[in-house]
Amino acid sequence: MAQHPVVVYGASGYTGMLIMDWLIDQNIPFTAVGRSAARIHEMMAQRVVRLESATYEVIEAEHDVESLTRAFKGAKVVCNTVGPFVNYGLAGVEAALKAGCHHLDTTGEQSYIHQVRDRFGASYAEAGLLVAPSTSYMFSFAEIAAELVLETPGIDALETATICRLDRARSAGITVGSTASIFELMRNPSYYLWDNQLQPHGPDAGFDLVAPDFMQTMLALPWGGTSLPIFYQDDSRVRSCLSSVSFYDAQPMLRMIHGLAQQWEAEYQNLPVEQQDAVIRQMVDSTTPAMPPRERTTINRSVDFAIGRGQLAACRATIHGVTPYIATGALQTAAVIKLLDGETAKVGFASAVKAFGHHYLLGFLEQRGLARASVTDL
Repeated sequence: MAQHPVVVYGASGYTGMLIMDWLIDQNIPFTAVGRSAARIHEMMAQRVVRLESATYEVIEAEHDVESLTRAFKGAKVVCNTVGPFVNYGLAGVEAALKAGCHHLDTTGEQSYIHQVRDRFGASYAEAGLLVAPSTSYMFSFAEIAAELVLETPGIDALETATICRLDRARSAGITVGSTASIFELMRNPSYYLWDNQLQPHGPDAGFDLVAPDFMQTMLALPWGGTSLPIFYQDDSRVRSCLSSVSFYDAQPMLRMIHGLAQQWEAEYQNLPVEQQDAVIRQMVDSTTPAMPPRERTTINRSVDFAIGRGQLAACRATIHGVTPYIATGALQTAAVIKLLDGETAKVGFASAVKAFGHHYLLGFLEQRGLARASVTDL
């Protein structure tokens, strides 16, 4: 049973430790939960900033609903970072509900988000609790940009892009968990929103992205569709929403992923699940061998933008950011603060942007030097 108001589940992982950094910064006590208490203690000692000033405990729990419910009980908010969420996420969602906790996670995996909404949204709403997937840099920054353009009257169609610097040359890449999620997306359909209906992306979907922040065009991918078309599916303001992702310094890698998605469709999609699992494990091991170092603001930069269009209106919002994983920890903590204070505009299934407001989240980021937004009429 948790003795503190916030649980960080997946506490020995890269993102979990960054969330703990920000909870410590805001003087919020927390319970660190994972499968191995020894591993949690080891990684926290190596990675978590200002640990000596933290109020926390460590609980060991197996990844099943019963064990996690016992571990979460007594807390108010669960910050879940254990992915790929399409494989592991629902156990945490169910356990948080049974323990009477709000649930935040970090993923944009559409098939998982569909299941959270359809299986648990109503139950969370009845309990007066929030379940908010994708509370993270990817794709909260793009959703904040989308909300900024929706402030212009007449906008009803959205296109968003998330563009990062991966900087693989300095090993400042994406985490093992994120890599596993990327390749898991291949065996699940992805969708965009068009005229209020979800439409499937083809396996060869890709876009030649043009952004005024860069001289050259770049390949962008649907990235599993992202969470935004799901969040806007039942939003009366929005008819269409298409989102994409690119890495401006890792175009060869992006083309490789694009090719693997087409290869999956041709060679792997009809294999037994066990053989598919083996293929994905090999892909992950070959691309992300270890946990990356902590991000640096001089290296890890991002540009997210949303273009909104209507019959006679057009607008663009751009958010320049740094250190996306560190920003994820900040977004989770910003959401935690509101939930502990009982201040949420939404219960049940909703994005953090809708639950707490885009200006609040953007302000939290801007005040800490993690983001800067601008809006331009087109």
